[in-house]
Amino acid sequence: MVQKLDVCIRGDGMVGRTLALLLARQKLRVGLVSATPQTVQDVRAYSLNSTSRSLLSELRCWPDGLHATPVQHMRVWGDKGGFTHFESPTPEGLTWIVDVPVLEAQLADAVRYQAEITPLCAPEAAALTVVCEGRTSATRAELGVNFEVLPYQQNAVAARVRCSSPHRQQALQWFHRGTHGLEILALLPLGGAQGNTASVVWSLPPERAHHMLALSAEAFGAALEQASHGVLGQIELTSERAIWPLQLACADRWTGNFADGSAWALAGDAAHTIHPLAGLGLNLGLADVSELAHVLKAREAKDYWRSVGDRYFLRRYERARKSDMAPVWLACDGLQRLFAHPNTGVQAVRNWGMNRFNQLAPLKAWTMQQAMR
Repeated sequence: MVQKLDVCIRGDGMVGRTLALLLARQKLRVGLVSATPQTVQDVRAYSLNSTSRSLLSELRCWPDGLHATPVQHMRVWGDKGGFTHFESPTPEGLTWIVDVPVLEAQLADAVRYQAEITPLCAPEAAALTVVCEGRTSATRAELGVNFEVLPYQQNAVAARVRCSSPHRQQALQWFHRGTHGLEILALLPLGGAQGNTASVVWSLPPERAHHMLALSAEAFGAALEQASHGVLGQIELTSERAIWPLQLACADRWTGNFADGSAWALAGDAAHTIHPLAGLGLNLGLADVSELAHVLKAREAKDYWRSVGDRYFLRRYERARKSDMAPVWLACDGLQRLFAHPNTGVQAVRNWGMNRFNQLAPLKAWTMQQAMR
């Protein structure tokens, strides 16, 4: 088949659309394959760091202040007295809580007005195919890529809520080991600096997660008030609730070749997933496509004679991203396991550690700088 495209991107979610826009700026002919339209209300919100913000701002896709709320404070509670607090060193914020439907709409508009991007209903031949289909990627399975999955005994429950007290630009998180296992509740500020709405991400043991899903709106709000110790006052559910299983996963191969010799690469959740406790998920996917676009940009100078599917580029991309991802996987998995540990001695040590960490200003500052990037 004659290749009319340089790059075919399978999956038009936020990661796929961002990559399409980055490659179109390099004057590459890009095909973007649409996924099945979502028929349920999208209640997600993501925490995006300064690197992601800079990337999306360059593409003119950063939402306005009502839909990208800067976080000035992060407060994290452990069980039995553990606590740590991060305060933004600048007025800009530690991170931003971004309304997913708004960001998706802005990316879709930008794609629509980019002449180098061709919307597709099905994949077409290209020198390079980038798979951005998400954690259940059909293409990844067809390629025979081993997706190593470590399931956590937790499901995430997500929703939107309205609180009787303003959030004051605080991101709040509670770790609690209950009778059924580890529970992690995050309330993330929405609606701008003066808002009183929040995104809920509640990681719960599966049985308890499905119980929360079955509760009435009033009972669910009451359960949130109790779990958050009333920090934001009365809580009212304002959306549908979503649920999905949590896992740590990584593909053993991120790049390769089809039988016809053309190349493929994985990006975003098709390549890796982590626990949402650190709010890094979309940041890692955007870092993938930023790195891939960066290595392909080398063609504009000394490597202009190479194809976009050249193994030289793809090996660079895979090595760089796996190297950057390794410490993130270890840290997130380690925190989840530390707080899930049932031993009372371990529980005492981790809470002591949280309080001790909160007193070590240089270490806290270094940690904030790493997270913000």
